[in-house]
Amino acid sequence: MTRYPRDLTGYGPTPPAANWPNGAKIAVQIVLNYEEGGENNILHGDPASEAFLSEITGAQPWPGQRHWNMESIYEYGARAGFWRVHRLLGDLPITVYGVATALARAPEQVAAMKASGWEIASHGLKWVEHKDMPEDEERAQIAEAIRLHTEATGAAPRGWYTGRCSLNTVDLAAEVGNFEYISDSYADDLPYWVRAGGKDQLMVPYTLDCNDMRFAIQAGFSNGDQFESYLKDSFDTLYAEGVAGAPKMMSIGLHCRLIGRPGRAAALKRVLEHFMGHDGVWFATRLQIAEHWARENPPVSFSRPSEMDRDTFVAEFGGIFEHSPWIAEGAHALELGPTHDTARGVHQALARVFRSASEDQRLGVLTAHPDLAGKLAAAKRLTAESTAEQASVGLDELTDDERTAFTRLNDAYTSKFGFPFIIAVRDNTKASIMDAFERRIQHDRDTEFAEACRQVERIAELRLMENLPS
Repeated sequence: MTRYPRDLTGYGPTPPAANWPNGAKIAVQIVLNYEEGGENNILHGDPASEAFLSEITGAQPWPGQRHWNMESIYEYGARAGFWRVHRLLGDLPITVYGVATALARAPEQVAAMKASGWEIASHGLKWVEHKDMPEDEERAQIAEAIRLHTEATGAAPRGWYTGRCSLNTVDLAAEVGNFEYISDSYADDLPYWVRAGGKDQLMVPYTLDCNDMRFAIQAGFSNGDQFESYLKDSFDTLYAEGVAGAPKMMSIGLHCRLIGRPGRAAALKRVLEHFMGHDGVWFATRLQIAEHWARENPPVSFSRPSEMDRDTFVAEFGGIFEHSPWIAEGAHALELGPTHDTARGVHQALARVFRSASEDQRLGVLTAHPDLAGKLAAAKRLTAESTAEQASVGLDELTDDERTAFTRLNDAYTSKFGFPFIIAVRDNTKASIMDAFERRIQHDRDTEFAEACRQVERIAELRLMENLPS
């Protein structure tokens, strides 16, 4: 099987109801990354100095050497920046992404976090790159991060964010940590469930756009006004969506050594004042959001089409296109994935096979359909799907005159086109079906063949929507 692991559908046009507490229009979640003392440094056993997210534009690692300027920038975050941010945010429910080795070197800061009731989630063992790390080594580092975090703070972390992660990170964190949530995702404005580490794992997405890291990259913010304007615009858009009935979550990412600088902290203060000037704003930790989401929108288990073997897939969907299991066989061989585990996802796969088939093959699908209110219906020899569809608009309870009219039209239509009249009855009424019958019988064959194929696809879509998430 060819399978594509990414989910490019998500919640689609109808996200689930967030039902934030007290009818809040938006959940605002502020993260303070505490990395100072956990960054790359030969003092920490690393091969080179840090080169990421600092005031030094274009910084490069210094192999085998300490980088005094880089070290002092990180030290600013711990010595001055943290305390400025703490004074500004101390009364709000904040989540700290704490690098375990940094927390172990920050007793005063950890005490202040705990005194403010902040959630301290894990940001890994060290603030280093994981993309080339062997799986066993990363698994061991996650376990050690949890152990050291617990030792340094007095409690095990209940949330996880690596940041500089590998393709194995989410599975390993879910497997090793048993976390309430993992945040190594930027894929949505709402939490969502994935299968990771052999279980249902809640993802609470993070942000790289509403993030002060953009002060430290070339394509980012150059002054506080830009940061302030971007956060306000983001808040206003999400708040308006919440007022319209679709509340979301806004994540904000901060770093002690970045937002802790005076000129940037002033912008953050103005942003908070803007947020607090609105009613219905829920400031929450990521753990609070995760616990709320798990109560309101627990994971839903169902048999996922993209994970079915061929025989199961054909047994499940072989009758969606009437008496044409070859379409399901072809669809199963396509590049399916999580984004196809919905009614429209399976429908697209089936329809692709149908549309690519020869005209004779598609004609075979058309002729496999029964006449409306015809002899097969009278003899109760329709498929279960066709029986239910025809009954839904009363075609199983026709008067004598109606039955005569349908027989006349069926005979004339089939004689003219060589296939039965096909219409998605669930989109219609008995009267509109009769009107369409009278109108379409006037078409030329090419026009009607194309229309019949469209109707076949619509019938398939409606059948799928009865049995799969939309």
